[in-house]
Amino acid sequence: MLRIILTAVLICGSTAVYAQELTAAQRDACMGDYQKFCKSVTPGGGRIIACLAKESDKLTPACKKVLAAAEKK
Repeated sequence: MLRIILTAVLICGSTAVYAQELTAAQRDACMGDYQKFCKSVTPGGGRIIACLAKESDKLTPACKKVLAAAEKK
């Protein structure tokens, strides 16, 4: 369920084109960080991506890499 929510949020967020290209491994890279830091954030409008970006200094290296790649696209 959380994977579906994160995927939907990523697709609807500011990185929509990139989000459609995310692999399951890339989504999984941020799932733990999402659950830890952004679980209470209402999905939609890029809010979860913004939350993860706000917590960027606390994210796992794997999630940081995924977000950095999304910003480049």
